[in-house]
Amino acid sequence: MRSIRRGIKEMDLILTAYAEGPLPNLDDAGLELYDALLNENDHDLYQWVTGQVAAPAQYGAMIGDIRDNFSPLG
Repeated sequence: MRSIRRGIKEMDLILTAYAEGPLPNLDDAGLELYDALLNENDHDLYQWVTGQVAAPAQYGAMIGDIRDNFSPLG
């Protein structure tokens, strides 16, 4: 639910795609990291996912995975 109801619509779409895709297959450490990621500001998340700003090192791989799993064409 936290992936779907974000502050900005773009992140709703991007994180919903991730939640419906790879998220269920994450291990406990991955789920903890994702939970921490969800506590970040949406505007920061959007800049990280779109590559406008480099993501913090602890989120780098996950942000790349989120980016790779989002297709604006569905």
